[in-house]
Amino acid sequence: MEICGRVCIFAPQNIYPPIEMGQLITLLCGVFLTFVELNCENLFDCRDDSLKQDEEWLAESTRHWNEHRYWQKLDHIGQELIACGEADGTWALPDLIALTEVENDSVMIDLTRRSLLRQAGYRYVMTDSPDLRGIDVALLYNPFAFRLISHDTLRVEPLPGMRPTRDILYAKGEVMSGDTLHIFVVHTPSRFGGERATRPNRLQVVNRLCMAIDSVYTHDSLANIIVAGDFNDAWDDPSPQLLCRHGLVNISKKVKGKNGARGTYKYNGRWGSIDHIMVSPPLSKKTTACFVFDAPFILEDDRKSGGVQPRRNYRGYRYNNGYSDHLPLVAHFDL
Repeated sequence: MEICGRVCIFAPQNIYPPIEMGQLITLLCGVFLTFVELNCENLFDCRDDSLKQDEEWLAESTRHWNEHRYWQKLDHIGQELIACGEADGTWALPDLIALTEVENDSVMIDLTRRSLLRQAGYRYVMTDSPDLRGIDVALLYNPFAFRLISHDTLRVEPLPGMRPTRDILYAKGEVMSGDTLHIFVVHTPSRFGGERATRPNRLQVVNRLCMAIDSVYTHDSLANIIVAGDFNDAWDDPSPQLLCRHGLVNISKKVKGKNGARGTYKYNGRWGSIDHIMVSPPLSKKTTACFVFDAPFILEDDRKSGGVQPRRNYRGYRYNNGYSDHLPLVAHFDL
């Protein structure tokens, strides 16, 4: 069904919250936009890419990654994203979804056309990066809520000794209010090798991002900009702080969930947020909410440190039949 230009899909109540028609119409007739960011935790297919280091995600690997586990993972990610559309007792599909740690175009086709998301009508754009493992970033968008105008990938020149990293995805589009959104999806290099030693690598990505943001501002000083992704840094670390000094507002700073999550990621028993949503000042004034989505079905007990933790897909090399080691960020905008 279609109401006020947005597509809604109804499904069994054990997956999605119940919704009344009056609530749905009230929600959708306003220009209300939901943006989700999620690191999918190694969303790899089961096929060997001879040009990438993806051997860990094959049937004969130590992880024993196979077709059944792959399709289970796709449906879990789809279920998680759909559930992110709940808002104050009502539900509608998220309009825009920034994804990191997705392997390739084949995975995105399976996610959007063959998983639980197959009737959602999402379209997507993604990068094709020189990352050695073959992981990329993508943007899902509801074409009824976001009219894609253009998109591009921004290559990051590696520093000496730095491995090739993920491209930055840029997408420009128009929402139903007539406003133009400029969206950047980012996945900076990990801390493998030590935080201080790898810090320049993350700053290299953010410096490239700042150049692109400056280009947007050159054409429109009041542009609506969203930067989202996995920064592998907390909000007060150098790379996110550089973006804040560049004029962006971190609307996900110190956000929490409703069911015990005090961040998007838990490492060695401590919660933290290395995933962020940052926006330009004009868009920050239109932000009505930002929070960690921590529905009980994507959590599990943390038996070692207490409390809860994300129900990830693997615990070391032990298959956990979960969702992701990251929790989604959800932001609402009134445009």
